Amino acid sequence: MTIEHLPAVRPDLVALGNGSRWRIERCSARLAGQLAGDPESLRGRDLSILFAGSQPSLVELLREVVEKDALLSGVVLRLPAGETVNLALEPLGLSDDYSGYRVALFLQQHEAEPHRETFGLIGSSPAIRDVLRKIERYGPTEAAVVVTGETGTGKELVAAALHRASERCDGPLVAVNCAAISSELLESELFGHEKGAFTGAIRSHRGRFERADGGTLFLDEVGDMPAEIQAKLLRVLETGCIERVGAEREQRVDVRVVCATNVPLEQAVGEGRFRADLYHRLAVLRIHLPPLRERIEDIPPLVDHFLRSFSKKYRRRIERLTPEAISLLQAYLWPGNIRELRNVLERVFIETRAEVIGARAFAEWVRERQAFAAGGQSRSEAPIVPPYPLPQTERLLEAPAELSSRDRHSRSTCPVGLTREMIREALDYHRGNLSAAARRLGVHRATLYRYLKKLGIQR
Repeated sequence: MTIEHLPAVRPDLVALGNGSRWRIERCSARLAGQLAGDPESLRGRDLSILFAGSQPSLVELLREVVEKDALLSGVVLRLPAGETVNLALEPLGLSDDYSGYRVALFLQQHEAEPHRETFGLIGSSPAIRDVLRKIERYGPTEAAVVVTGETGTGKELVAAALHRASERCDGPLVAVNCAAISSELLESELFGHEKGAFTGAIRSHRGRFERADGGTLFLDEVGDMPAEIQAKLLRVLETGCIERVGAEREQRVDVRVVCATNVPLEQAVGEGRFRADLYHRLAVLRIHLPPLRERIEDIPPLVDHFLRSFSKKYRRRIERLTPEAISLLQAYLWPGNIRELRNVLERVFIETRAEVIGARAFAEWVRERQAFAAGGQSRSEAPIVPPYPLPQTERLLEAPAELSSRDRHSRSTCPVGLTREMIREALDYHRGNLSAAARRLGVHRATLYRYLKKLGIQR
């Protein structure tokens, strides 16, 4: 069923709630069909469960609309069933009993767009389009931004994009990896030091804050910053002044701070490893980069981009990957994300002498991945970002060792014998998260969604 939004006043869905708790107040018949129900049975249902796995997160979009109290349009949303739609959200104000906010959602058929590169970010999936939308909105502001995401997703690219989209674009962009510098040297590296401030300080040193004056400072792996440096960073953010190690006076700096982390800062705050006051100073705005396994439709344009890059680097041309090779790459979970994809492609590029790379070129890599021993994770844990390596129950790569064109061209996502008990166990294990349950069962989420409808299973 294709969702088409006719030019009518009536919204497709009215949501009622606040913060992270939202429920359906009213739902159109056509959207109810997508959610495996009818308008009456869906009334009052929890949106976070019904739309679990949507990209971007519908709950986050609702929260953004309420906070800004303004229409949010031009959003591309992937529904749990796999269909992609255009979405507009309109705030309707408080409910009659003041129990929460009401937001109207209008859905429209989405026309596929060509893949594009914007701010150095490649792809046109709903997830990456939401990242680009936030960059365009947050870039011109002066507020601090925290960029989250797994390793290899491109957090430094987002920091550079925020800088280019800001009024500071003519100023410097200075980056520092907080985990790569010892705690003894990080203070000097950030704030600078005077000559003779400590043994070995034979000359004065300008810190990263000074070098970023008038521009943007990117603090990578900020979650690994030592506690004593956190306190000094907080003071700089509050006062706009730094004091070099060994100096007798402060000096003012004009710097916008963008941070990145692949560890959950909220968990670090709860464990006492990260200051709560610093967290609130830094996390004014947040951009989350989705893992590559949640935007596999962006793999083909990423492959094309890397092939062009390697052709220039190695001065020989490889035109493309075969459809079977692309299907193979899309079957992998990519724990190392885009960085891992780039490395795999560079390896195969070097080993291949033909103008087209087929699936057989990845045979050795497939055997390595199938033998990879993934780590475990406690069921009680609920991390913000998935662990690396991924849980052992989720095979990194479901592909036969012998790669035939017939096998790789047809990637079945409908296993034999998927039972009600198997589905219910997977849903319970992942607390109703459709995408996670589908990965546990080894099927595409659209396939799982069809099974839910077929078997009449409610999440």
